[in-house]
Amino acid sequence: MNATPVSPVLIVGSIALDDLELPSGAFRGVVGGAATFAALSTTIFAPARLVAIVGEDFPQAPLDRLAERGADLSGLVRAPGKTFSWHGRYAENLASRETLGTHLNVFADFKPRLPSSYADSELVLLGNIHPALQLEVLSQVKAPRFVVADTMNFWIAGENALLREVLAKVDTLVVNDEEVRQLAGCHNLRRAAAAVRAMGPRHLIVKRGEHGAMLFDEAGLFYAPAYPLESEVDPTGAGDTFAGALLGYVASHGLNPINLRRGLLLAGAVASFCVEDVGTRRLEQVTRAQAEARLAELRELIQL
Repeated sequence: MNATPVSPVLIVGSIALDDLELPSGAFRGVVGGAATFAALSTTIFAPARLVAIVGEDFPQAPLDRLAERGADLSGLVRAPGKTFSWHGRYAENLASRETLGTHLNVFADFKPRLPSSYADSELVLLGNIHPALQLEVLSQVKAPRFVVADTMNFWIAGENALLREVLAKVDTLVVNDEEVRQLAGCHNLRRAAAAVRAMGPRHLIVKRGEHGAMLFDEAGLFYAPAYPLESEVDPTGAGDTFAGALLGYVASHGLNPINLRRGLLLAGAVASFCVEDVGTRRLEQVTRAQAEARLAELRELIQL
């Protein structure tokens, strides 16, 4: 009997070369970006379709590794100029960070154009980009079945009307607890979640860093703890890794309330790998067997 083909996940977002100041040292030109982390975690479980832009300075090797893992790079554009770059400094305990510089470079003119082969994508991950670009992507997909969007406080404050249009068209919103409170104008997390879901998304996932994640939907409230690490090096991209792993799990196992909850646990386990080294170094090495083994450890921790 032939196995059912796994639906590829369409991922739209940034690819970056970051400068990071971490407790473990300063690192320059680190491969990053929301789309990079999401694609690396998605491809542990399912193929990915990538829509992004890089500059002439972006090395080819990381792109080759993405392709080897199962990412279709037909939607990737290499443009004249420099790649998007973020410069950040983390606190000694990694609990907070300070942005020292953001250089959009070629990303400033990013206009996502989907190859015709991507138009039938059923699973879509809209990275943390301008809401107008998120809407542009959705207008090019024929009949998406499950759309997950990320956003941030900058868009909530500055592009609220456009963001509301996005929320009316997506199935799931992924934000942190500060962002959901800002979006709802309400401090109580459960009431804020209900207000955001009333804006359109059937599912709301609230990321809480080392405190795990919460899922709010019609089936109720679900809490997924984070995997406790012995060594934390760099939390950059952990949220994008989380979202990519969740979509990859849904793509390979099917979409229903139980799989969404299992996917939440699995996504937390995969995101923990990301934090164990600088940039994408650790994530690039993670296999499906390793991810499932860490999920098993996490489940053991919460069983009576």
